[in-house]
Amino acid sequence: MNTKHFEAIGRYQPGSATIDLYGDLTVHAAEALDAAYTALASQNPGVIFFNFAGVDYLNSTGIALLISLVARARQSSHTLMAYGLRPFHAELFQLAGLHAYMPILSDENVIARP
Repeated sequence: MNTKHFEAIGRYQPGSATIDLYGDLTVHAAEALDAAYTALASQNPGVIFFNFAGVDYLNSTGIALLISLVARARQSSHTLMAYGLRPFHAELFQLAGLHAYMPILSDENVIARP
């Protein structure tokens, strides 16, 4: 399988942050995902939103990367939320139980910003 390039671009707003994800969320995404999360988490937002609208492919390793971020977020008292997931990706979240720790929102517009 040809893996597409992955990007994780962070945006910070007072009280929250968003990480826009693009490409294939696989083992090759680990470094970019970690760098974006670490940069935003260091600014101590209450909530970090993950925008999955640009994710083309998500596999079990990608889910494992997200689970490791959930563990880090819980230690730092950050809340993680997801939006923009394709139906199949949302199904993977449910099967892995990830939706219990990173709730899936229907749309960026429903996110209440301070």
